[in-house]
Amino acid sequence: MDISVVVPIYNEEENIPILHARISEALTPSGFAYELILVDDGSSDNSYAALKLLAAKDSRVKVVKLRRNFGQTAAMAAGFDLASGRVVIPMDGDLQNDPLDIPLLMERIDEGFDVVSGWRKDRKDTFVNRKLPSLIANGLISRMTGVHLHDYGCTLKAYRREVLEDVNLYGEMHRFVPALAHQVGARVTEMPVRHHERLHGTSKYGISRTTKVILDLMTVKFLLSYSTKPIQLFGRWGIYTLGAGVVSGVATLYMKFFENTSMNRNPLLILTAFLLFMGVQFIVMGLLAELIARTYYEAQGKAIYTIKEKLNFG
Repeated sequence: MDISVVVPIYNEEENIPILHARISEALTPSGFAYELILVDDGSSDNSYAALKLLAAKDSRVKVVKLRRNFGQTAAMAAGFDLASGRVVIPMDGDLQNDPLDIPLLMERIDEGFDVVSGWRKDRKDTFVNRKLPSLIANGLISRMTGVHLHDYGCTLKAYRREVLEDVNLYGEMHRFVPALAHQVGARVTEMPVRHHERLHGTSKYGISRTTKVILDLMTVKFLLSYSTKPIQLFGRWGIYTLGAGVVSGVATLYMKFFENTSMNRNPLLILTAFLLFMGVQFIVMGLLAELIARTYYEAQGKAIYTIKEKLNFG
């Protein structure tokens, strides 16, 4: 199997037949052996009935129905876990991604890249609700992760399947997969892809998603930088805070003995106690995080590195 196309579906019954036809038209002439994994993420319309009809007509169509609406990331994760192709390509089910870009993504994969991220250069969405938050989010994500992409939010991407085996998805983290893959040594690139206006249904995404993305970005930044050495983060802030507490304490004593300022009326005394307490708290948090990190890696036999290739090991 060359390609596994994974499509999360949520209330897209009118789009499903058109989506299937477009994917077939794009991939059948290409010569790639492919499967189409359609994940019904708890749709409340007749999407699942439409998916069952497709599965009955086309053996390349595989349908997964989730028990309820878990969200796009969970639906993608279900499709990734069941994919058997050497390359996994997620895309949206609203017809805004163009399947004709899939062979072009495969060309970049065959050039040696492990992840090819789509860039909706000419995006057909409203500016205030969609484009502006996306522009801000992409700049923030690129800066914090060190993986500079124009469009983290574009679902249309191509991943070598072995890259996804080292990535676990939670929350809204499907958009951060290129950064997480880069962490384990994957070669990541980007290419412009087509983007179309929605034909049927309504968008499930809006500006309210921004807060979720920011919170998940904090998690990703921590995972990328400190997942195996959390004491370096918490301990550093603990030392800074303790140092500030000592300076505040020395200033309090100086004011007491040289300026005759009463300590019980000096706000620096409260600040000193607060800073010393917080410094100890940061260091204790770092030590506890170290224990949790070691439990996480050792209990699962999970290595803190990934091997790309081995030769002559039998």
